[in-house]
Amino acid sequence: MKALRASNAGWRALALLVLIVALLPVVAGSSYVMRIAALVWIMGLAAVGLHILMGMAGQISLGHAGFFGIGAYASAVLPARYGVPVVVAAAGGIVLAGLIAYLVGKPILRLKGHYLAIATLGFSLLIGLVITSEVALTGGPDGMDVKRLGIAGFALESPSTWYWISAALMVAGVAVAMVLRDSPTGRALRAILDSEVAAASMGVDVARRKLQAFVIASVYAAVAGSTLALMNGFITPDLAGFMTSVEFVAMVVIGGAATPFGALVGAALLTLLPQLLASFHDYQDIAVGLIIMLSMIFLRQGIVPTLGQLLRRASK
Repeated sequence: MKALRASNAGWRALALLVLIVALLPVVAGSSYVMRIAALVWIMGLAAVGLHILMGMAGQISLGHAGFFGIGAYASAVLPARYGVPVVVAAAGGIVLAGLIAYLVGKPILRLKGHYLAIATLGFSLLIGLVITSEVALTGGPDGMDVKRLGIAGFALESPSTWYWISAALMVAGVAVAMVLRDSPTGRALRAILDSEVAAASMGVDVARRKLQAFVIASVYAAVAGSTLALMNGFITPDLAGFMTSVEFVAMVVIGGAATPFGALVGAALLTLLPQLLASFHDYQDIAVGLIIMLSMIFLRQGIVPTLGQLLRRASK
């Protein structure tokens, strides 16, 4: 019964999210707001994927930005260098990210704790090194232009168009994460989160389930990276950098790793803060760091789970 109530609450939250997505252009429909909102949805999609790996399976990854970069650069390199259609290139990048995650995940997911974090960090650094050094292919440190996605000869460039595309992908990503959570795979992952030994004793193939979560998270990241590249029309190696991976982890932890909505709230917070603090440029990093530190001290379970607990107590 408790699980059923939690599931119903999750779907109600998803309905509220859809309502926010629908009303935001009406309330604040300027091009600037639409673009920032689209950026929130894209980063939120990547963070929801990391929630599946961290919040469900309990595996920490500092390599999420590597898959983010693979999706982005596949969407840029394949059309520019080899004439591949943009849609095919984006799909190819997503498949490539999933395949690499499968090949890389099999050995490194045998590690645990900080060993796993360091191994995934090494993967992300390797992807960033390849992107930076292959100047003829990727443009190197200066980045490269991305061919615009077009329909019937019209390029999709307007912020409002990408708002709806990114919002649709984000809502779909949250819905998939919720369905996955209540599926046999999701229940197996949550058992691993509680105790790998206990899960294995109950017949859960721990290595296989962790690998599934790793691949799914990589696909989310690649979709988000591809969407960001096509929206911006220009990319740089920073997309696959170490700080981007740290930001993704911070989004999930600050918002609350236990729920996809926590990852989304964390993504919104860390994406919007630099915009809100733009007038305090000299103190921006200090302010962001202070907010993150305070949230970790006073909201240890994350913003969304903590607020959920307070609301439940108030309703009793």
